Amino acid sequence: MKIKILDEKFDPWQEIVEFKRNELQNNSNIGASSVFLGTVRDFNDDETVESLFLEHYPDMTEKYLSKIVEDAIKKHKIFDGLVIHRVGELKPTDPIVIVATWSEHRDSAFDATRDIMEALKSEAPFWKKESNEKGFRWVQQDKQATVDNVET
Repeated sequence: MKIKILDEKFDPWQEIVEFKRNELQNNSNIGASSVFLGTVRDFNDDETVESLFLEHYPDMTEKYLSKIVEDAIKKHKIFDGLVIHRVGELKPTDPIVIVATWSEHRDSAFDATRDIMEALKSEAPFWKKESNEKGFRWVQQDKQATVDNVET
């Protein structure tokens, strides 16, 4: 299992290749891989998004993400999981999160990746602030609906 929280751009596809090469080392039992890549959109709730700023509590966030992946490994019997999440300022089209899992069968990989991503979106300790032409607004975690609009 690998959890990374980065404050700089990353190449999600290179991260997957390196993880597979270094951590899974050609495990011949792997029959399926599942990958989710999330990127920053340039709109939300019918408003233009100029940038997104993500905040987190470092130790708490890493522990929480580790627990999410550990739970998925047990529940879905996957071999391993990778989660990389950005923090700091991001622009539209920047990769924000990648979740990847490896298992014997596709159903396990698909289900584990979805469970990890859903827990990440609804429960993980990240706080998002969108900037737009009106100022900024905090984004609610579970439904990604805006809380309020504050002028800067």
